[in-house]
Amino acid sequence: MKQRASLLGGVAAIVATFVVFVIPFLFIILMAFKDRQQSALRDFSWPTGFHLWDNVFEVVKTRNWMMITAFINSSIITVASVSLLVVFAAMVGFILARRKTRWNPLIEFLILAGLMVPPAVVPTIWVLQGLKLFGTLHGMILIEVAYNLPFSIILYRAFIATIPKDMDEAAIIDGARPLDVFFRIILPMLWPVTVTNIVVQSVGIFNDFTNPLYYLPGNANATVQLTLFNFQSQFSTAYNLLFTNILLITIPPLIVFLFFNRQIVAGMTAGAVKG
Repeated sequence: MKQRASLLGGVAAIVATFVVFVIPFLFIILMAFKDRQQSALRDFSWPTGFHLWDNVFEVVKTRNWMMITAFINSSIITVASVSLLVVFAAMVGFILARRKTRWNPLIEFLILAGLMVPPAVVPTIWVLQGLKLFGTLHGMILIEVAYNLPFSIILYRAFIATIPKDMDEAAIIDGARPLDVFFRIILPMLWPVTVTNIVVQSVGIFNDFTNPLYYLPGNANATVQLTLFNFQSQFSTAYNLLFTNILLITIPPLIVFLFFNRQIVAGMTAGAVKG
């Protein structure tokens, strides 16, 4: 009975996954191959013609080639944000795991609060305007780092706690300074969890819609998700171009997940396995 229940549960999970993830992606591909008239039907009918390349060209050149600008902006924000997240989160996680003080519970509470408490948009905009960072790429990078730092810290802290402290002490006895201990001894050992953090945060930041919408106005600062507004309005929507746009901005994160799926799982479970 248990085996049968387990089998039924597995089949149900596969079916649910297919319905939730695969069918919508197939629908996106079908719509991207259609012309505007057929795509307006919004059904699973087979395309009457091959219009994918025409749709791709139209999407890319819309609004003075905004898609190219958006990919460049999203790539800059993603690379810079993830780089800062890896360094800062690893440093904070290292300190929390190695130095036990009476302030640790408070610091850990604030980190958890950063995960649970929703951000205050209007005060954040006021702060950015006061710092002359509102509507700039470097201001957006700081926002992404601040919003995603708590998760990264928790990830690194759990992994660093499994590394024996004797390695730090041995390096210090050999004459290593604190920064040498971190960058030359600890950081290279964090590679499994670093890969996980890079992939997860890269996909999340690259696909971020709300934060650029709030903090990064202007066509010159457009990110890939904001280009979806180019093909829908209150009275008409070009569904063939809209879904082609969705397909173009979905492919890069999908490729990342396909290639780094094992590394993501290994990094998320590495701390538990070592413990």
